[in-house]
Amino acid sequence: MRRILLVDDDARLRELLTRYLTEQGFTVDAVADGPGMDKALSRRLYDIIILDIMLPGEDGLSLCGRLRAEGRTLPVLMLTAKGDEADRITGLELGADDYLGKPFNPRELVARVNAVLRRHNGATMSQLKFGPFVLDIQTRRLTIGDRPIDITTADFELLRVFATHPNQPLSRDTLMQLARGRDYLPFDRSIDVRISRLRRVLESDPTHPQWIRTLWGSGYVFTPPQE
Repeated sequence: MRRILLVDDDARLRELLTRYLTEQGFTVDAVADGPGMDKALSRRLYDIIILDIMLPGEDGLSLCGRLRAEGRTLPVLMLTAKGDEADRITGLELGADDYLGKPFNPRELVARVNAVLRRHNGATMSQLKFGPFVLDIQTRRLTIGDRPIDITTADFELLRVFATHPNQPLSRDTLMQLARGRDYLPFDRSIDVRISRLRRVLESDPTHPQWIRTLWGSGYVFTPPQE
């Protein structure tokens, strides 16, 4: 089930859209502003953000730009004033994937969300590149330059999760669920062993990691160098 984060300060619209999108098969979390968005993103992974431009405090354009500056690649659909072409252009320039002018038909919103998700999934490359490394999803190979690097299946899956969620704090539970796709025993610490192995592959100094950083008490975050 696809999870949507809706960011809009209009309480009535949040309620209506949450109900409608839920009826269309989505899971929806709705917040009113930037701090609410940041808190939600720190707790869960989302497939798309529906982001209103006119927000109290930090506006939607600034939030979209900040998400992209942080390296977050999840799709953003912006809600704009109906005739405000300048905001639409600015939003696209800042990295928004689509926009929809208010007021709108909820059916059009769903159609645009589905279209953005299809484009995003279709654009997902079989090769994930970060720094000098290339992770080939189809052949399940990790290379640096033309040289293949030996890596276990479990470590490959964990690295795939990190590479597709850069700069996003991920708890141990989330990492295990995404990497294994099934339940595991409580207090399973094998994730830490696998991360130690990945650090020995990626890091120039595994004792002072720069790529896979520990977030004490909460998990890990993958911070590849900016291109």
